[in-house]
Amino acid sequence: MATATAVNRHKKKLSERISRIRGKRSQRQFARELGVFQQNVHRYESGSTPHADFLITLALKENISLDWLLLGKGRMRRTR
Repeated sequence: MATATAVNRHKKKLSERISRIRGKRSQRQFARELGVFQQNVHRYESGSTPHADFLITLALKENISLDWLLLGKGRMRRTR
């Protein structure tokens, strides 16, 4: 079972990966493209735990591997 420290480390990296996916787009533009509020993107990039719906939508719309998004494992982009 993962320790609390390991979980917290993964959560911190998750916010960094979300920011990396957003790239140079503004939080407002990114949120609009995903169909969420800009405040949610801001909170998630600041370390709040994203909802599963957000993570799934992000992975599908941006063609991102959930393994990479959640755990940093494998390639960032999904292969089709």
